[in-house]
Amino acid sequence: MKGLRGIRIAVMLLTRLPLPAPVLAEDEDMAQASWAYPLAGLLVAALAGLVGLCALAVNIPAPVAALLALATLIATTGAMHEDGLADCADGFWGGWDRDRRLKIMRDSHVGTYGALALVVFCLLRWTALSALFAAGSVLAPLIAAALVSRAAMVFVMDTLPNARDDGLSKSTGRPGKSNTRIAAGIAAGITVLLLGWTGLWVILAAVLAGFACARLATAKIGGQTGDVLGMTQQVAEVTILVVLLALA
Repeated sequence: MKGLRGIRIAVMLLTRLPLPAPVLAEDEDMAQASWAYPLAGLLVAALAGLVGLCALAVNIPAPVAALLALATLIATTGAMHEDGLADCADGFWGGWDRDRRLKIMRDSHVGTYGALALVVFCLLRWTALSALFAAGSVLAPLIAAALVSRAAMVFVMDTLPNARDDGLSKSTGRPGKSNTRIAAGIAAGITVLLLGWTGLWVILAAVLAGFACARLATAKIGGQTGDVLGMTQQVAEVTILVVLLALA
């Protein structure tokens, strides 16, 4: 599934943008649209960047502009990736075996580990964006981080088996090697166009973050869930922003 239909399905799955939802013929449609996950990220990052640029244009300080951009990212995705991060933090470190970890991850309540993870990751994102905005770099870091972090999601989704027999990730299905390669190609190509050679460091950072998340999820629950994919996106995004800040 290529083209506008795939993009619409990706936007429906990964954002809360009020776009007309496509009619799905079968669950397999969602997996086949995984190639377009980076493009869904590009869309929300562009909106966040526009908010940041408008804020800076009316002399709002960079830290406040960065916070507004971050709030836009969270609002347009419905905080689904942040929720996955919190659930994984609670489950991975709050449970003593695989079944207990999966049970904790399914609980809608946020525990101590989850709350701490959210605070730390949001602070890292905000601090990095504040410094990048102050240096005059707004759209490029937001878009690169959004693209490549969602390609990392597709990689983990394709590489690891499902950790449970139900849930969003199980119902979505496996993307397959072809869709994974297309997602990676889209993310890498646009990132290099935006950042030049710096984009290669961003891609390397995301690859390492994706591998780390995959290894952690395998060790803790033996596979991936929707929460693991959300955690992967957050870890990759923070890693990318920190790398860009270090190279600025």
